[in-house]
Formats: sequence, C-alpha cells, structure tokens
Amino acid sequence: MSQVDIVIVNWNAGVQLRRCLNSIASAMHSVRIGMVVVVDNNSKDGSADNVEHLNLPLHVIRNSTNRGFGAACNQGARVCQSPYLLFLNPDTEVESTSLSVPLQFLESNRNRDVGACGIQLVNATGEVSRSCARLPSPGNLLANALGLPQIAPAYFRGIHLSEWSHDATKDVDHVIGAFYFIRRELFDQTRGFDERFFVYLEDLDLSHSVIRLGKRIVYLTSAKAFHEGGGTSSQVKAQRLFYSRRSRIQYSRKHFSLIQTLLVAAATLLVEPMLMSVRAIIRRSPRELYQTTYGFLMLWADLANCLRSHPDAVSSVPNVSVSNSTTSKVA
Repeated sequence: MSQVDIVIVNWNAGVQLRRCLNSIASAMHSVRIGMVVVVDNNSKDGSADNVEHLNLPLHVIRNSTNRGFGAACNQGARVCQSPYLLFLNPDTEVESTSLSVPLQFLESNRNRDVGACGIQLVNATGEVSRSCARLPSPGNLLANALGLPQIAPAYFRGIHLSEWSHDATKDVDHVIGAFYFIRRELFDQTRGFDERFFVYLEDLDLSHSVIRLGKRIVYLTSAKAFHEGGGTSSQVKAQRLFYSRRSRIQYSRKHFSLIQTLLVAAATLLVEPMLMSVRAIIRRSPRELYQTTYGFLMLWADLANCLRSHPDAVSSVPNVSVSNSTTSKVA
C-alpha cells in the first residue's frame, strides 16, 4: 500500500492539536505515513510548542504571520512527497481506520476516476455531521444570504447537503476540508488551494477544480473520525463573519458573471446584515449585534478587493517559499 502525508494548519488550536497528533500516532500501525506537516500560522497560545517528542515523522513550519488556511495548506504540501495527501483540521481525532480506509479506496483499480474522498465526521455525542456540500451556484449563494434554507428548507437549498443524513457512501460535489484526502498528482494539477481565499470556500474551490478535471469526489461511510466543528474560528466571530462573506463574494467573482456576482454581493451586504441584526435583537444579544455590525463593516471596507476580477484558477496559486518561515524537522 502507498503512503500518505498529512498536512495540518494550526492557529491557536490549544490542546486540540496535541490530541489530533496523538490520534495520528495511534493510527500509524494501520497505514504508512510519510510525513506529518504542521503549519503554524503564528499561534500565540503555544499550541505548536513542544510537539517534537511525539512519535511521529513530524515537520513543523512556523510562520511569522497568519497566512490563511489555503496558503498554509499549499505551504505544507510543498514539502510532502507521498502519492496521497490528507488535509486535516487540528480539531479532529482519527481512528485506526480513518486513514487506511480512504487510502485503500483510492488505491483500488476500480476507483481510478476518484480524485478525492472524505469520511464520516462525528461530534462529541457521536452524531454524524452533515458536512458535504454541493458546488455553489448564484442561486444557492443567494439563498444562503437570505436565510431561505433555514426558513423553507423544502423549497430552498443552500450549499450544504443538510437535507441528506450522510448515512451512505456516495458521490458528492464536495467533502469538507477538515478531512480532505486527495491524490497528490491531482492536487498538483489543480495548482492547490487558491490563496486569495484567506479562509472559507477555498476547499470548495479546490473541489470545483477536481471535478473540472473529470475526477469524482466520494464520501465514505466505512470510516469515521471525530471533528469538534467550528474549530479555532469560533474565537473571532466578527472576523469569521467577515472572511466567510468575503469568500462568498470572491467565489462568485471567480466563477460567475459580473451581474450574478453583484446580485450575491447585494444580498450579502444589504439584506443579510439586517436579518442577522434583527435576530440578535430578538435574542437580546448586544454582543451578537456588535459582532454582526463589525463583521459587515469590515466587508464593506474590503468590497473593492472582493469584486476585483479573478484570473483563471490554474494560475491563481503563486509559488511560496518556506524560507521566510522558521522550520523544524523531526525524524
């Protein structure tokens, strides 16, 4: 069986990172792991410190700034050499079959047309997360901005496949980036993550490229892993709101027409903040109202950048050198 390299992007993940790494060490007996790369995006909580003694083929990259999720994933992937890559969130914990099952699936001759796959992700109570998604369209992005999937889920579908129970193995448009298992050769063909998405939708954009190259994406129920969900982004809710809505507009500008992008931007900038503010008022949450206001003000300030025309995806990821980062390698 071939081996896999694992890339983990860390930003103030606290004890979650160590739990994730310990779970990988426990699963090593079931699969060949070439390298585990932790890319630390200038964490301030010391979460990436003192991990070198763990029984792992560990390579730690320490960035002096937070470069964003996609850029850090590309940075980690560039030092990897195995034929398979797993992008794994630090708020996950794998089991013995979490790595071997998707690897065996992709290694099978009958699955040569499968480019990437994911597995069942469960929360602390064992409930299966509905983590897969459909590729964004102007319609479902508008529906998300207007809150229609929550109001009338039978008639309006957003990006997430929330109407499906995730109880069967099937082809999907997208598996969540928290556990994204992909062929290395295919990842190189897509040129990796588009680094202009600081965080959010960069994984969906990658899945768009995978499908455009004629490869399938499969969600597997024959393996599972724990996923906390929300991750460290829950620490900065206003910033999370800003980045998620900015990525929505950026994705629209990259893949849709200008008119469609303007419609998505208008719903995002004009209607959605009012709906979210009303909800905060009903909940009597001044903090939620402040975070909503601050997040959308940041988005308005960055609107010109959001609407800037994107070149084709194949030229979107510049070369990144790790020479500007402090790196340490542990055999």
